[in-house]
Amino acid sequence: MKLEKLCSRVRRALFQYDMIAPGDKIAVGLSGGKDSIALLYALSHIRGYYPHPFELVAITVDLGFPEGFDTEPLSDLCKKLDVPYHVVHTEISKAAFHDPDKISPCYLCAKLRKGALNDYAKSLGCNTIAYGHHKDDAIETFFLSLLFEGQLNCFSPVTHLSISGLKLIRPMIYLNESEVIGFSNKYELPIVKNPCPSNGNSKRAFVREYIEQLHKENPEFKKRIFHSICDGHFPEWVPVNEKNHNPNTNNGIISKE
Repeated sequence: MKLEKLCSRVRRALFQYDMIAPGDKIAVGLSGGKDSIALLYALSHIRGYYPHPFELVAITVDLGFPEGFDTEPLSDLCKKLDVPYHVVHTEISKAAFHDPDKISPCYLCAKLRKGALNDYAKSLGCNTIAYGHHKDDAIETFFLSLLFEGQLNCFSPVTHLSISGLKLIRPMIYLNESEVIGFSNKYELPIVKNPCPSNGNSKRAFVREYIEQLHKENPEFKKRIFHSICDGHFPEWVPVNEKNHNPNTNNGIISKE
């Protein structure tokens, strides 16, 4: 997939969900994976012509695994894209894996990682956090909620955090993971290996394999599930321009951290 197509899909989401307001300072959580790097690529190019001016910074949360985390490729990329880059050093890995029998290390790690990202972003004057979640992530989250919680839930394209005042946006929701992989391969993105020992061995990994099997049996499966998420069952997923909505008011669900 070419950069132009990536930017087009991202811009569509930005526009349809009123994700960016004039003067927003957006922090991209740069994990080193293909999704967050592709998102940074897209936003860094879109900022040059988007109707609303916005600032952009990239933040990597170093979880503190003994193997270390090489941020040099990410730093070089940010220089190339003219995006300020920051690394937050933490010991989240020790906290998450201290007693894995009592609490899921993935759950605790995600919670602490988001907290560290949000706190640092606010210290830089950011009011918005951008996540690289794509269409497949939305489908997987839907099934995780259904299978392990017995509920019909999914993350929102836009979420307003009532306590911190931050806005969370997910501009890649119209992109399939296969398209992001294609973009990553075409532009040789500087992917940094995830040192987490639980990587690829989680409930999400199980759900991903389950969905892929269903998709092989029915090639329309993912398309239909994503349509069911967007068609009104989740009000926050209805695009702004498809409902009676004042563009000067906030869109998206309001949540506590």
